[in-house]
Amino acid sequence: MSQAVHANYINAEWVQGPSQRSNINPSDTRDVVGLFTQADEQQVDQAIQAAHTAAPAWALSNPQQRADALDKIGTEILARKDELGELLSREEGKTRPEGIGEFARAGAIFKFFAQEALRLRGDKLASVRPGLEIEVTREPIGVVGLITPWNFPAAIPAWKIAPALAYGNAVVFKPAELVPASAWALSEIISRAGLPPGVFNLVMGPGSVVGQAFLNDARVDGISFTGSAGTGARIAQAAVQRGAKFQLEMGGKNPCVVLDDADLDTAVNCVVQSAFYSTGQRCTAASRIIVQKDIYAEFLARLSAATQSLRVGHALAADTQIGPVVDESQLAQDLRYIAIAKAEGARHICGGEQVKGDTPGHFLRPALFADCDNRMQHCREEIFGPVASVIPADNYEHALSLANDTPFGLSSGICTRSLKHATHFKRHAQAGMVMVNVPTAGVDYHVPFGGRKASSMGSREQGSYAAEFFTTVKTSYLQA
Repeated sequence: MSQAVHANYINAEWVQGPSQRSNINPSDTRDVVGLFTQADEQQVDQAIQAAHTAAPAWALSNPQQRADALDKIGTEILARKDELGELLSREEGKTRPEGIGEFARAGAIFKFFAQEALRLRGDKLASVRPGLEIEVTREPIGVVGLITPWNFPAAIPAWKIAPALAYGNAVVFKPAELVPASAWALSEIISRAGLPPGVFNLVMGPGSVVGQAFLNDARVDGISFTGSAGTGARIAQAAVQRGAKFQLEMGGKNPCVVLDDADLDTAVNCVVQSAFYSTGQRCTAASRIIVQKDIYAEFLARLSAATQSLRVGHALAADTQIGPVVDESQLAQDLRYIAIAKAEGARHICGGEQVKGDTPGHFLRPALFADCDNRMQHCREEIFGPVASVIPADNYEHALSLANDTPFGLSSGICTRSLKHATHFKRHAQAGMVMVNVPTAGVDYHVPFGGRKASSMGSREQGSYAAEFFTTVKTSYLQA
């Protein structure tokens, strides 16, 4: 019996595209999670036009209408988080608890922005000129194109879609080609939330078709993108040329500093969680572990033991801690960087081998390297896999310098019991997020997310700071 093809959602209708793509389970490559339609240029044009037509009325809609729709979406996601989380784990390779946790987070995000729709603030100010009144208000930017990555196929779409709708924008949503099932399930829930036709549109397809249309089309007022630095740079250039607003999240090469006064159990846990969980496929993962020399040998021994004890396997198996790499291409990239690290003279401690499981999948044992130099290629470039490099540091000042010596600046961590060093690090770490005695990966949904340098361009995502991108400021003067 043939599988049904999951359709795009355009102007409140489910529409098939001219081609389809199979979604393969990385834990068992024999398992086809589903078939998903692929849009062509004409279908993307229809979605953009639907959003363009719907945007003016939605921009002026009652905030309670927007809040009710978002709350309804969040309620259903939370009620179905176990089922949806298993779907996520099946298509992306996160463990079942991670998949369920991600959908729970997505539900919480929609609930949060349901209330933010009612909390959009402005200012009423006195003018410096007699008889004038001033109001400063925020309005939606219009039509937004949202492009999301494969590593968080529920949470990242949620933290873009929810604020876009809350602040009165119309949405055209392009999920990652590799993992469309979670995005489709989320979109199906949104389709039943009572939004007017055209306010939300799902268009699945390749970036060369869907993403390029967002860049070229003057009806798209803003683009929010999470993905590679190379693609982000092209989006920025195209957006600037036609005056579109853009928001880019593009990865990291995050450090975790371990000082000689750190609680070593806490530090090992922080590093293992940061570097290897979610198979290291997080932009906030810590891949550079900077350890003070006085504790270097002891910490490395403990970290090696903890790394080797990690259980790699099928994402849905109850005892699995590290699921598969997302696909064959990413596995090849991980293996290439492991070979580069060895060729550069890093000391191979453990891991880096493919694992043969009970099912055919992309399983890789987490790799640990020691005696690394921050100038090595594998210490400069984002690998996006379970590969950690341990770098020795002479003292705190040297460790801070190494931590900041990177083209990226997303998340930066330190393990220490010194209030002095923790306080100094929070102020001087060149990153958008700083973690003290907690993993670098793992953030709350109600506070801003984003980085510096090559990690991010544009305003922050999440929390009330999302309004900076999804709204524009208007200053009105009135003669009293």
